Amino acid sequence: MHMADALLSPAVAATMYVASGSAAAYSISKLKKDDEQSKLPVMAVSAAMVFAGQMINYTIPGTGSSGHLCGGMLLSALLGPYAGFLSMITVLTIQCLFFADGGLMALGANIWNMAFYGCFVGYFLIWKPIMGSSLFGAKDDHNAERLRIILASILGCVVTLQLGAFSVVLETTLSGIAELPFSAFAGLMLPIHLAIGLVEGLITAAVLTFVYEARPELLQCVGAAAKTGSKMSLKQTITVLAVITCLVGGGLSLYASSNPDGLEWALFGNADGGYAQNMGLNEEEFGISSQAAETASAIQETTSFLPDYAFKDNDSAAGTTVSGLLGSAIVAAAAVLICMAGGFFRKKKTA
Repeated sequence: MHMADALLSPAVAATMYVASGSAAAYSISKLKKDDEQSKLPVMAVSAAMVFAGQMINYTIPGTGSSGHLCGGMLLSALLGPYAGFLSMITVLTIQCLFFADGGLMALGANIWNMAFYGCFVGYFLIWKPIMGSSLFGAKDDHNAERLRIILASILGCVVTLQLGAFSVVLETTLSGIAELPFSAFAGLMLPIHLAIGLVEGLITAAVLTFVYEARPELLQCVGAAAKTGSKMSLKQTITVLAVITCLVGGGLSLYASSNPDGLEWALFGNADGGYAQNMGLNEEEFGISSQAAETASAIQETTSFLPDYAFKDNDSAAGTTVSGLLGSAIVAAAAVLICMAGGFFRKKKTA
């Protein structure tokens, strides 16, 4: 769902930067009161895992499209909405600057569409209410807690991806792109992201269920009784998640679907693969041209040393592996440093 600069007018792009920046500033202010140092390794590995997961496009059968993990629900369930949102900003910014994934002018919109809904709407309206309820059984019922995790993960991913997809449609409409009529574009974006959200929900549920079994206190809003049932140490849990991240980013990324993602599929279709043409736009000529977009593109061309997760002027598969491993490491380090610089920890006063 990474938007390109050509999909936005400078005015809409600037508005979305302000909206996302305001949410980031609020998140930083809330985290100044947080003093849980155990979150540092969890933050590092979970942000890296989302980066690696976003490299894996999974095919949506019968459509000619594919989808990938967004990660907002996953991070907010592990870190809370504020640290989760800042971690998502880190992932999306590094993807944009170093790997040319999503436009630089469109970064504010991409943060809003892919991070805000999952981290705030998904957490406060879906995850927290469901996990705080007695749905399926009492709070100290292990099986009931597992079912609540699965339901909240799937429902949260489906709903928040629908909101993100609708925002893409709304932002392009407000940008005045006549080639993308609101009703037709929405009619393509929402159904395909319903399917993508369902798959993401299942992936998120699998990861969070593992964490619940291994180290339940790492999950937000889990019942107090469950926190005494850890089966693995924190170090072991972090190690397992780190190994999974390396395998996904460095290995499974080589087998990602080549089908266009939900947004590209809606815009350009997949006629070459024998599927619908959809909006049928020319990929080289669509959208809005502006001086701001040209400037952003020039900056991005300079900063992206592994564009499209590959070596420049080299189609070697090693470029994908290097991108997955290096990108995950950069994200892990940056997520921690940014949150620390923003006052994530309060220094304890000594006598």
